[in-house]
Amino acid sequence: MAYQKMAHLYDRLMEHAPYDGWLEFTLEAIRESGKKVETITDLGCGTGEITVRLAKAGFSMTGVDYAEDMLSMAASKAEQETINWVCQDWRSLHGLTEMDAAVSYCDVVNYLTTEEDLYQAFQHTADLLKPGGLFIFDVHSLSHVYNDLQDETFADVTDDASYVWFCSAGEEPGEMHHELTFFARNGDKYERFDEYHHQRTYPIAFFLQLLAETGFENVKVCTDFSLKNEISAEESERIFFIAEKRSG
Repeated sequence: MAYQKMAHLYDRLMEHAPYDGWLEFTLEAIRESGKKVETITDLGCGTGEITVRLAKAGFSMTGVDYAEDMLSMAASKAEQETINWVCQDWRSLHGLTEMDAAVSYCDVVNYLTTEEDLYQAFQHTADLLKPGGLFIFDVHSLSHVYNDLQDETFADVTDDASYVWFCSAGEEPGEMHHELTFFARNGDKYERFDEYHHQRTYPIAFFLQLLAETGFENVKVCTDFSLKNEISAEESERIFFIAEKRSG
């Protein structure tokens, strides 16, 4: 994916995203775990909406993203918070250790479209955590991809920006190709630019096996921002995973 041109529009186009829902889910998951969590890494932090919220909630935060423009916008929001911003690719992340928790929300994991990419990212996540540390992330459910996203067209229009988004099915199960056209106000004119994004999701059993292979245990699976929601393949849109790094 390429966020270079999109970065300055991202927050306006994502203003209705459930950021407070991700914050509350994180706080609830930490409370239920009974663990003392002080340091958290936000993997794929984008413009820092969740990172900054968690910092304001009292956590020592590190935000990781490979898009410099996104991190620049994130840093501009955090003037009152001390946050460590790291420009790296999750698949080759290094230099971070002894974290109490790591989170990755808003479909970031779905941008890791091969099993090897996922394995590398999850392994690096295990490496940055303390033994017993929490890894919390979400993904699109397969039912949401098949029933609500693939081969659909979406659009949004505001005074300053608009987009048209075509989502087409890929060759692999759970794979999506997103073609987006943006129109952004530039003075009294509108500038057009295009983005291509590639995503894929997998069955729950695949993620469970991957977590086990990369050093995680005691995995809890729930849906749609609630620790109490049971898995429903027909109705759930987001699948949440809460895992612990194995000790030893």
